[in-house]
Amino acid sequence: MLKWIVPWEFSWIFLATFLATSFLYWRGSRRLHVSPLRQAAFWLGMATVYVSLHTYFDYYAEHEFFMHRIQQVLLHHLAPLMIIAAYPGTVLRAGLPLRWRARWLRPVQQSRAWRGVFAVLLNPTFVTATFVALILVWLIPPMQTLAMLDWRIYRAMNWSMIVSGLAYWWIVLDHRPKPPGRMSPGVRVLSPAITMTPQIVAGAIVTFSKTDLYPIFEICGRAFTMNVLTGQLIGGLIMWVPAAMIESIGGLLALRQWLRLSRNGRLPKREIRRRARA
Repeated sequence: MLKWIVPWEFSWIFLATFLATSFLYWRGSRRLHVSPLRQAAFWLGMATVYVSLHTYFDYYAEHEFFMHRIQQVLLHHLAPLMIIAAYPGTVLRAGLPLRWRARWLRPVQQSRAWRGVFAVLLNPTFVTATFVALILVWLIPPMQTLAMLDWRIYRAMNWSMIVSGLAYWWIVLDHRPKPPGRMSPGVRVLSPAITMTPQIVAGAIVTFSKTDLYPIFEICGRAFTMNVLTGQLIGGLIMWVPAAMIESIGGLLALRQWLRLSRNGRLPKREIRRRARA
């Protein structure tokens, strides 16, 4: 049993980031009232990230295509969705000492540089395009080969999955109207349907391919003695069905927030009129 808990490739950076985030959330949840459902969503998301990256599961992700697809769906879709659905921002902020918040965090957040950087990095078009592009880029066989042969590129790939997933679900599950939200509630509901389309197409291409698209897994040594095309078919289906289902759930959560804003009278008047005409 210990074999499955011990990291396949240990990373001090990942462990420090994970522990610091967990500590801040635990500390903040003791200061603020956080519902059990939100706490459960956050900790399940964090556990999913840890299991995917810092246990023996990572070995199978490096030695079998369909296991690698499972890892990517967990890191890019499911874990970020659960973490952001818990709305952890205020809790993590409350976990910081008051003196740090007053002396460092607040001035930084109010600076023009901070606002400028976030205006670019959280631009809805940029975030959405990056969310989709990273899935497709790492599916290109030469890119997949590079990631499997160089541990630095492999880790950059996994980190890019997590960061882009968190950024995307952050703007999609925003509980505020626009402004100050960066995306209108209606677009938030439609966005997952748009982003899942190229993923479904890519998954279908991989599923129905009759050639081994990723021979690098043969070079690295496959973890299971199964037919290569069967493993590739399973990997394509994982991109096709579970990933689309997770995005559909995200769209339903965004719809819930839209209805809540409408019920509370917080939608802009033009959006209320548009909904009435629809």
